[in-house]
Amino acid sequence: MENKALYILAGYDDETESRLAGIQNGLYEKGFTGVHTKNLPQHITMHSFPTDQEEALIEKLKKIASETKAFEVVFSHIGIFTGGEVLFIAPDKNAPLLRLKEEFGDSDSWTPHTTMLIDKPDVICKALPLMMESFSDFCGKVTSLHLYEFFPTRYITTVELQH
Repeated sequence: MENKALYILAGYDDETESRLAGIQNGLYEKGFTGVHTKNLPQHITMHSFPTDQEEALIEKLKKIASETKAFEVVFSHIGIFTGGEVLFIAPDKNAPLLRLKEEFGDSDSWTPHTTMLIDKPDVICKALPLMMESFSDFCGKVTSLHLYEFFPTRYITTVELQH
């Protein structure tokens, strides 16, 4: 299928996962459902690749994970992308995060973020005050890399970074 692609996702430790999922679930409990893909771990998307690179990417993930230590990120802000359809929580860029991103592609125009909601701009505007109420700075930890295929969603593998 032409619109399929493989995605590398940076995943979090259990505490970070729980905190981010709690904020997102708070939006769901208030009736915001969005059109984003559900039932994925909280993550930062690193890059996308053609589907014919699956085996090579699995090997690349294993190699990178064996050479990369888990690292902390500070989530310091929320944001909305141009067009107003994506509401997210974002970590500050730091050296380990940028090094990891550079393993998969250029980081110059990349905005690391964890999506909380994708919807129409008017819905995002209504969700924003709730996010502002529930969000405060916190430290999280990137501990894994996931490989998924979209669409439809297909989980492929997860590799743990060094601890």
